[in-house]
Amino acid sequence: MTKNDPPPQPAGDDAAKRRRRLAEVFGDVLPETTSDERGGESGSDDRETWYRENRPPHHGG
Repeated sequence: MTKNDPPPQPAGDDAAKRRRRLAEVFGDVLPETTSDERGGESGSDDRETWYRENRPPHHGG
């Protein structure tokens, strides 16, 4: 093997087992849907309100 050769990839069954094991250990890294697709959350409004209510006086307002 040379420096330019890619590392060997696991066979199909081994790759599936590896993915299952990683999912067991780390869980789902990415959600199935994005926050835009889910909708119904007023997170940005709540964050803005919290920011305004908790902004220090020396930061203007």
